[in-house]
This record gives sequence, C-alpha cells and structure tokens, in this order.
Amino acid sequence: MIATSSTLLTKEDMEQKDNLPSWLIEEYKTFEETVTDATFPCYFGMKGQKKGELRYAYISQDDWSNLPVALEEFLDLFNEATKIKHGFFLFVEPFEQEGTLKDYEKQFWDILQYLHEQDKKEWPADHPKDPEHFLWDFHFNGDPIFVFGNAPAYKQRKTRNLGNSLILGFQPRSIFQGLEGTEKGGIMSREKVRERVEKWDQLPKHPDISHYGDPEHNEWKQFFIGDDIEPIKGKCPFMHKDNK
Repeated sequence: MIATSSTLLTKEDMEQKDNLPSWLIEEYKTFEETVTDATFPCYFGMKGQKKGELRYAYISQDDWSNLPVALEEFLDLFNEATKIKHGFFLFVEPFEQEGTLKDYEKQFWDILQYLHEQDKKEWPADHPKDPEHFLWDFHFNGDPIFVFGNAPAYKQRKTRNLGNSLILGFQPRSIFQGLEGTEKGGIMSREKVRERVEKWDQLPKHPDISHYGDPEHNEWKQFFIGDDIEPIKGKCPFMHKDNK
C-alpha cells in the first residue's frame, strides 16, 4: 500500500522507491538532476544531495498529517552534536493541472500555517510573533527555520523551479552560524551564490532578498518571492495563533 504522506526519508529511501507514489519518484528524479547540475547556484543543496545529507518527506493534496512528525524528526537529527548540517525538502503532490504562482504561494503559506497550528511547543517568548517585525522568523518545535518555496509556475526564476511539485526547503537558522548578514564570511558566500543565481535566472536578485536582521527587511518576503523584480506588497499570510 502506498502512503499518502511520509515521515522522514533518506536518499536511500527515495532511490529504493519502496511504497513511494509514482509522482514522487518522478519529481525526486527531476529534483536530483537539477540540484546536482554543476552550475546549480546553491552549493549547500548540491553538496547535501550528492553526499546523502538531505532529508525528505512528502504529502498528498489531501493528507498533511505526517508533516509535523517528519519535521520534528528532522529537527532532532539536525540538532544532534555532529558537523553534518542537514537540509529538509518537502514534496507536495502536484496539482492535476499546473497552477499560477499565486496558487502555489497560497498553498505554501497554508502549509506553514498548518505546521504552526500543530506545533506542540510554545513560540519562544523572546521572538516576535508578528511577521511585519524585522526580527520575525518562522518557528517550529522551538527552532527558528528559514523556509523557501519552489514551484513549477516560476518561469523566469528558474532556480525556484525544481519540477512539477511545490517543494518547500527548510533550513534551521543555526545552519547559517558564522554566515550571518554582517559577518565577512556570510557576505562573501551570499555574494557568490547570488552571482550564480543571477546567471541561472538571467534576472537581477529579487528586491526583497536581504539578510536576517536587516531593519529595512521583512524576512517572510524571502520565503516565497515573485517571479519578477517587483517588491512584494501586502501583509504576510501567516498569522500566529495568539493573534487570531
């Protein structure tokens, strides 16, 4: 029997294809081919995929129930005392017909809202709950996480198109230790990646791309950027439980 959602999976699990739905097998193949391309801008994703350090999960359109468990398992793994800093990618069953970028953006934020509603731990008291605050960050299980959306509706920003699925990438904030926005190493590594991104996309970097802690920046706008060079307008779709 093929499950409609999964707990945490390894590269070996994905390649064995046991009990995986056919759509996932196909989308994982596209994902791997894309992120291991020698010119792919994200060194972290390329290295992690090649070394088997990434972790995965999938959900169907109708069943998201195992996602909180998979993310908890991933965070437990990530927080183990090792030098390996894993990344986590969630594959969402494709729509029957490709949607607009707005369709994928809505589902992206619906998934984060769902995770927040299912979160068993309290939001850390010393972190803002309002996404309009420049120090806001998404939290789950007590950990701050940078989440970014990839979708087939990205036609210009090809680095955000990893196949026919909406794919959410999760990077715990601590993965950027030593690479913060004001640190020399962070500035240099970001510039290198952004140069490669611009080359792939043939577009200047999105105006809402900055670094965490920039007082002129809203972190949530980096989570799901536009397929253009227009600043994102409006309020963040995410709402903390306490503010509902």
